[in-house]
Amino acid sequence: MPKAKTFEVAVVGGGPAGLSCGLWLGRYLHSTVVIDSGDPRNWETAHINGFLGLPKVKPAALRQRGRSECRRYGVKLVDGVVDTVDRTGDERFELVLRDGKQYEVGRLVLAIGMRDIWPDLPGLDRCYGLSAHHCPDCDGFDACGKRTIVVGHGRKAASLAFALMTWTQDIIILTNGKPCGMEKQHVDKLHHLNIPIIETPVRATHSVERHLRWLELEDGMQIDAEKLFFAVEHLPADDLGVQLGCERDEDGLILVDYARCTSVEYVWAAGDITPGSQLGITAAADGAVAAASIHRSLLPEERRL
Repeated sequence: MPKAKTFEVAVVGGGPAGLSCGLWLGRYLHSTVVIDSGDPRNWETAHINGFLGLPKVKPAALRQRGRSECRRYGVKLVDGVVDTVDRTGDERFELVLRDGKQYEVGRLVLAIGMRDIWPDLPGLDRCYGLSAHHCPDCDGFDACGKRTIVVGHGRKAASLAFALMTWTQDIIILTNGKPCGMEKQHVDKLHHLNIPIIETPVRATHSVERHLRWLELEDGMQIDAEKLFFAVEHLPADDLGVQLGCERDEDGLILVDYARCTSVEYVWAAGDITPGSQLGITAAADGAVAAASIHRSLLPEERRL
């Protein structure tokens, strides 16, 4: 068994939250390792919107810049998957990677993100990230005045349609063969807003050079569309929070306080794995807030008020 490498802090996850946290910890001069699986949630997204100073930055470009900045401040970057984490002392955690590498740290940050469960829509992968999306906050602006399809059912689909009305009034909800599943009050609101609900299954989505053109239904109907938004289910990217016993909400997200501290002492969480908006810029801010809190926790007693 290889000898464990020791750092003050380990950050698990190399997206905006994890890299931002690593960057700030490096600036605080703490020995830090960022461990990243290399499977980011938004890899197929054409660009990240609303990131101040970096309009339409591509996810890969933002990640590359973040990794370069972390290296500049002495942060160790490790490509790998953390399989297990154990608390071996009051201020000591042991992480074991899938390849057998081990790390011992005094502080731990979970920036592992979420995994999306896509709907069964043939052809969706060919237009996802450019004309098909799941986040109205991130991509709703690009639907301004465009014929937009919402794929989903129940409360999530209604919520998505209502949110998109900020940018377009031309919306159709497709449940893709599932029952509508909405409360009567929501159905009545949608009817009042001239948003039809169609329960026929979708046979295929048709796009040209990743630009959505129309959806073909099982009954042969074709619905012209320029944008598609789909409601997704989310799962944590891994179970490290479960292994540590972090308190979670009903959606499986790790609960944190204002400083991004979890219910487990010396464990922080940042980014999409925590409740709140799932934007790149807020994830990066989460990482910075967590880093400042970690730095304060590592100060010696004689330097604390």
